[in-house]
Amino acid sequence: MKSSLEEKACAFATAAHENINHRRKYTGEPYIAHPAAVADLVRSVPHTDAMLAAAWLHDTVEDTTATLNDIEREFGAEVASLVEQLTDVSRPDDGNRSLRKEIDRAHTAKASPAAMTIKLADLIDNARSIIARDPAFAVVYLAEKRRLLEVLRAGDPTLMRIATDIARGRG
Repeated sequence: MKSSLEEKACAFATAAHENINHRRKYTGEPYIAHPAAVADLVRSVPHTDAMLAAAWLHDTVEDTTATLNDIEREFGAEVASLVEQLTDVSRPDDGNRSLRKEIDRAHTAKASPAAMTIKLADLIDNARSIIARDPAFAVVYLAEKRRLLEVLRAGDPTLMRIATDIARGRG
């Protein structure tokens, strides 16, 4: 059962992604399916209401018109902090994909264990989708994720095990 905070985050994220007609890359389904899957993975391990809210909201600042100020105003400082820790900080003019991923990896390395747990859930859902639908890109993506896993060690051990198996081609 969703807490009122999680329900509010689900509604906010749904509206934010729908407002830009955001769709999943490979399936064309409404984008909110991804945050829903991330929230379900977070719910499967020890978590807080703030973590579940952040799981729903983790892509809103990066992908929609929502800002961190909007998140803080609606959900408070704890949820906003988690979302900030989960939001990529690199920009297209920071260099090639490899350089941008390193900038984002350094940002993620400073994240809290709670944010790392959500990031693991995000990685798991994205990797499953990419492996199933774009095997050629999956080779590049999984190599990047193996590097990212090096800095996510403080995240939930169950999700770390699943993510590691997927990244190593055993998931």
